[in-house]
Parts: sequence; C-alpha cells; structure tokens
Amino acid sequence: MKTKVLTLDAGDAGEIELKDEIFGLEPRADLIQRVVVWQLAKRRAGTHKTKTRGEVNRTTKKVYKQKGTGSARHGARSAPNYVGGGKAMAPVVRSHEFDLPKKVRAAGLRHVLSSKARDSKIIVLDAASVGDIKTKTLAQRLGKLGNGHMLIVDGDFEVNFALSARNIAKVSLLPASGLNVYDVMRRDTLVLTKSAIAAIEQRLGSEQSS
Repeated sequence: MKTKVLTLDAGDAGEIELKDEIFGLEPRADLIQRVVVWQLAKRRAGTHKTKTRGEVNRTTKKVYKQKGTGSARHGARSAPNYVGGGKAMAPVVRSHEFDLPKKVRAAGLRHVLSSKARDSKIIVLDAASVGDIKTKTLAQRLGKLGNGHMLIVDGDFEVNFALSARNIAKVSLLPASGLNVYDVMRRDTLVLTKSAIAAIEQRLGSEQSS
C-alpha cells in the first residue's frame, strides 16, 4: 500500500510503499488485547502484602476453654475472624508476569499498525529534524499535522528535535526499537519517519521469518 510522505510543515515529500503484511492486515482485536494485557501485567509492581495469621503480633493464649462454653472453639487471637487477626488468603509479594509467545507479540504489533493504517491514523514524515531547539516553533509545525496526541517514532532521534519536543503536552517520542502495542493504542496518531518504517519492517520481517 502506498501513502504520502510529509514534511514537518505538512508539505508534500513524495510517496512510500508500506508492506501489506505489516500495515495492510485486517486487524484482530483479540491479538491486540492479548499483547496489551501481557504488557500491563509486566508493569505491575506486585508489592501488595497483608500479614497472615502467622505474621501478626497477637497473643497465642487460648481465648477460652475448648468445651462447655456453648461458643465455637477458638485458639489464638491471631485467627482471621478476630479484630486485629491475620487475613485469610492474604495477598503476597509476587510477579504478575506471564509468558507470551514471541510470534504472538509480533503479530499483535502488526495488527495494531494495520489498525492505525486502516483508520488513517498514520502519518509518514520525511525526517524528524529541526535546526534550533525551539519548542514553540516545533509545536506550531506539528500542529499542522494534527491535533490529537501524537506518538512520533524514529530510528535515532536528532538531539535538537528531542529537546524541542520533550515539553510539548500531546507529543511523545519513542525509538523504533521500543515500538510496542500499548503505546501505539493509547495515542491518537502514529507519526513514523522513513527511517522508522525501515527499522520496523526489518524487525517484523525478521521476527516473521524466525
């Protein structure tokens, strides 16, 4: 599939051919969802912790005699049914991470890119390059490309461009090597440079053949 290449000022810079096996698929929401759940699970700290019956500091003296009271049998005050006792089935520190096959991860990225392409939410830039470090100027130039939250992806960002863009509210930068499903999904528009497209096609092409 062919798409237009623009400059930072929204000028015409020719056309580029995007691979159909990466940008032209029929998006599968189930694959995208699996990868997003996997990514968010990896980000969870897993530091939630509540003291169990064996960890609370309560007396271990038997509350009252075993029989003859007419009440239920009880032992130490650390039992979960007492105020101040330990919690039954308490959460413990653990990792929420789980495995997801590499091919599924790659497929999810292809389908989310295809979803953006189908919705005309991909903009291809000739290059992400500016002369001077001017945040206001860059914001005005990017405003010509669109209004929503942009995720700009490049191979290696030019230092002046990265410094100019870091304080723009609705602009995020991401190197092509770190492109992922979750970050693409949560932004309105995906802005790819020509070098980023080359890196993405090389990465996903090699993952597909492996």
